[in-house]
Amino acid sequence: MRETPNECCVSAPVTILVDADACPVKEEVYRVADRHKAHVRVVSNSPFRVPVSERVKRVVVSDSFDAADDWIAENAGPQAVVVTADILLAERCLKAGATVLRHDGREFDAASIGSAIATRAIMEDLRAGMDGVGGGPPPFRKADRSRFLQALDRVLVGMGRG
Repeated sequence: MRETPNECCVSAPVTILVDADACPVKEEVYRVADRHKAHVRVVSNSPFRVPVSERVKRVVVSDSFDAADDWIAENAGPQAVVVTADILLAERCLKAGATVLRHDGREFDAASIGSAIATRAIMEDLRAGMDGVGGGPPPFRKADRSRFLQALDRVLVGMGRG
């Protein structure tokens, strides 16, 4: 079968996979994705309201442990941007070739994921010794939201050129 001139050069659309259960930037993802004509998959254990759009789909997985993470990791690849704060999910998606952004706009990459995993393990040990007292992530700020918007836009522009 012969390809038409444009078919040989058309690549799969960029898809943003959102680990949605604790994601504070879903609205920002929808806005930036719409501007770049990217597809969005909002993945969670429970239904979330998503915009009415051919490119935005809600994916509700079972409530079994790590079901959302498993779905995201299985669907991650070079044409995917994963939005998550889950370090172990980020590692799986990086191995699949995806670009991974945290909610605050910082990018996980091959150079940073090892130290992020080590820090996570240390913090887990510290929390275990505190009997539930203390911490948690710092509050999400306006500057984090702005940095995320800029990072997602930068990533999508870069993927559109590739």
